[in-house]
Amino acid sequence: MLLTNHAKERIAKRLSKRRKLDRIYSSLWAFLEKAHEIKVNEKVSIFTDKRKSLVCVKLNSKILTLEELKEEVSKINDAYECVFFGDEKFAKITLPKKFLSEIEDGVYHFYISKEKKALYIGEVPPFLVITLRPAKRHERGMERPDMSE
Repeated sequence: MLLTNHAKERIAKRLSKRRKLDRIYSSLWAFLEKAHEIKVNEKVSIFTDKRKSLVCVKLNSKILTLEELKEEVSKINDAYECVFFGDEKFAKITLPKKFLSEIEDGVYHFYISKEKKALYIGEVPPFLVITLRPAKRHERGMERPDMSE
């Protein structure tokens, strides 16, 4: 999962209580372990623990091998916010080439935003976290609201 600046601030304030990147992501992953997913449509999902809800949008990713990933990032010489979501989970601000040296061989979902300087590599498709907010009534009860009203 990648975070918007707004989502980083909300998670730092509501979950991690610290603004360090590794603390923000570790509290996000702890939240996701106990959360349930509600699919709003094919692009939007809400993860909720019945008290707080994380609103996310699915990002379009490529599926690449580690060698193809290295080729994709070989020309990047700037530091990026790099997130790995697999058996191990970690997030760092570093050079993508250096980041890839810490990842085992395999096939991964890959997403990069050169404008935001963010990189995602993971075993599951990436999401962009829009915000963290209090859960709405239908999210606390885990049933979908009637959309016909």
